[in-house]
Amino acid sequence: MQASRRRGGLKNWCAGVFFALAPTCAMALETSLAAPGLSDDLKKQIEETSSVMTADNRGLDTPLEVLSAALSDYRTIVQILYDAGYFGPSVSIKLDGKEAADLSSLSVPAQINRATITIRPGKAYNFGTAVVQPLAPDTELPEEFASGKLATTGAIQQATSAGIQAWKDAGHAKAKLRDQQIVARHAQAQLDARIDLDQGPRLKFGKMYIEGGTDVRHSSIEKIAGFPSGEVYSPEKLQKVGTRLRRTGTFSTVSIQERDTPNPDGTLDFDATFEDLPKRRLTFGVELASRDGLDLTATWTHRNVFRRAQRLRFEAAIRNIGGSEDIDGRLGLRLDQPDRLGPDDNTFWSALLERRNTDNYSVSVASLTYGARRTFSDELYAEAAVGFSISNADDAYGDGRKFRYFIIPFRSEWDKRDSKVSATRGYYLDSQFMPFVGISGTDTGLRLFFDGRAYTSLGTGGRIVLAGRVQLGSILGPPADGVTPDFLFFSGGAGTVRGQPYESLGVPVGTGIAGGKSFLGLSGEVRGKVTEKLSLVGFYDYGIVDTSSFIGSGAEYHAGAGLGVRYDLGGFGPLRLDLAVPVQGDTGNGLQFYIGIGQAF
Repeated sequence: MQASRRRGGLKNWCAGVFFALAPTCAMALETSLAAPGLSDDLKKQIEETSSVMTADNRGLDTPLEVLSAALSDYRTIVQILYDAGYFGPSVSIKLDGKEAADLSSLSVPAQINRATITIRPGKAYNFGTAVVQPLAPDTELPEEFASGKLATTGAIQQATSAGIQAWKDAGHAKAKLRDQQIVARHAQAQLDARIDLDQGPRLKFGKMYIEGGTDVRHSSIEKIAGFPSGEVYSPEKLQKVGTRLRRTGTFSTVSIQERDTPNPDGTLDFDATFEDLPKRRLTFGVELASRDGLDLTATWTHRNVFRRAQRLRFEAAIRNIGGSEDIDGRLGLRLDQPDRLGPDDNTFWSALLERRNTDNYSVSVASLTYGARRTFSDELYAEAAVGFSISNADDAYGDGRKFRYFIIPFRSEWDKRDSKVSATRGYYLDSQFMPFVGISGTDTGLRLFFDGRAYTSLGTGGRIVLAGRVQLGSILGPPADGVTPDFLFFSGGAGTVRGQPYESLGVPVGTGIAGGKSFLGLSGEVRGKVTEKLSLVGFYDYGIVDTSSFIGSGAEYHAGAGLGVRYDLGGFGPLRLDLAVPVQGDTGNGLQFYIGIGQAF
């Protein structure tokens, strides 16, 4: 009897707790949407935007929160309908059968279980009158903003923006909206839209006043920026000023803001604010190949050297660690000086010390050049330099051979890829042209090299990517035995033909192999995403080297093919693993693997 009373008391206590907490317990809100006449896409947009329809995902579970969401949805849904051209809609939002707009937030129901949204959109409206005035010459308004077209608020906004932007492009920096008259004629289901613009005066660029905590000298900023004082105002010219300054790699923030009031002389001044990036940056790279061993690289960058936005870059590399060849490496130094010439030009010093040890040759190289770069756009640049290069080589033509050159290297890059580390569309063109003048008995000639890459995703949004690469090289002038081996061309390895040993293909000379005077490399890849991070790659590489300056029918060739895996590391590019085997030629055998960061090309 006593145990039975205890069990009965426990039941009564649990029931009391349940009923006491019931009004505040979170229950899933049942929702429904009825919108006859609306497209499925528009219904989906409303469902994804409505606070009531997404109450569970938003964590809205109390009656007051649900009521507040419903009240805000009236405006949200009407705006969506206006944007779609429905200007006479009826929107009803009922909470447990009662219109939300009729409920008071001071007497909220203790519980709300069901929300029903009913929409009667009415007719879709077309534009009756669609006018923007005054218009600058050659203004292009959106096609959607015209009499007879579906009337949407988006079209009105785009037309207004296009009209203002056209005046700005014509030099009217203070162009703005003066007034707009929007009239809905419900009987005709038409919308009349009249946009009045205030173009303001035509202005010229005044002065740029430099502010912010930058260590760069103001005189250097002004020279790099090329601020167009005295020229007619242009948003494009202003954008170029910011681009030139960001291009130096010195600033984390570049903000150029026009002042509110023009000067009495018809000029407009601007305030430029800067914040500097950290002075120094250190990066590392690693690549591993089964036969060639481990390659380590490190770069150290010093920004704003001597407070003139210069950039000093020091590069060091150690190669062939654990590989079949002797360890070698390089030390490189480059100093860019963006304030020496014009706004889109800079000068640079470049120095190199390198030792290369391969199965076919060994060479020590030292070079020093001074040059200038012209930047035509964010995608295209060209540079030219003059300098000296010396090398001492042991190769198939003999040991202890010495070469002394006066060099004039030219280079241009045109990069239209959507990503530098993992492109899915676009192309990349690298062209190099270097006359070399022999000194102290060394032969004179010309070295040409071209690297072209193209990418397409076949309309799959990057899920499947086709990538192709063509490399061409040629030496004009001297015979092959009169050129330093680091100017000649070999094939094989991660940069040319995977599956074949590094620089294993050349031209036979006695019992050895020397570099050729011409080279053709072809590579193709099919890249397919398995998940958002993981991709599989199939590839085929083909290389040809010839003794003459142009590829002939008797040239030496080889090929390799394989499969790869990529794991996306974000801004660093993918982690790459390639497994390849030889498929043509006799320069290699067996499986080879390559590990690195970034796509192969």
